[in-house]
Amino acid sequence: MSQPTYPRSPKILLGGLAHLGRFIDKIRLRNAGHIQDYNYITVGFDKYLADFLGIDGKAFEQRVLAGGTEEELLAWVKANGRKPSEQEIAQWSQALLASGPTDDATRQRFQGRLKDVAVKRGVAVSSLPPVTTWADVIELDEGRL
Repeated sequence: MSQPTYPRSPKILLGGLAHLGRFIDKIRLRNAGHIQDYNYITVGFDKYLADFLGIDGKAFEQRVLAGGTEEELLAWVKANGRKPSEQEIAQWSQALLASGPTDDATRQRFQGRLKDVAVKRGVAVSSLPPVTTWADVIELDEGRL
């Protein structure tokens, strides 16, 4: 059985932006048929990033699929979106990576994700490393924690 292919961590910055490299990876991997079940473009971190940058997620998807380096894709983002300052980018990235559940519904979804990880690993939820952020749930789910 082959190892699953995962997009890079949302914690890896590209152009100072959390999740941008992961978003690029998700587009490429999904197009190649490797990650069909991932939240994609219109929800979650993808949507937050597209909204922050002021870009259309589907247009970005088409640009990524057209090819190019990460520097070229970053240049496209800068040319086609709003122009946040470096400080805004740093604050947004920090906030995204620190975000966790904020209400009962999201706490239930968060716990559900942890249960799914535990089932995948064949362990009790209580034996998983303690996590409080959505980024860490991703890290945990993809085996980086």
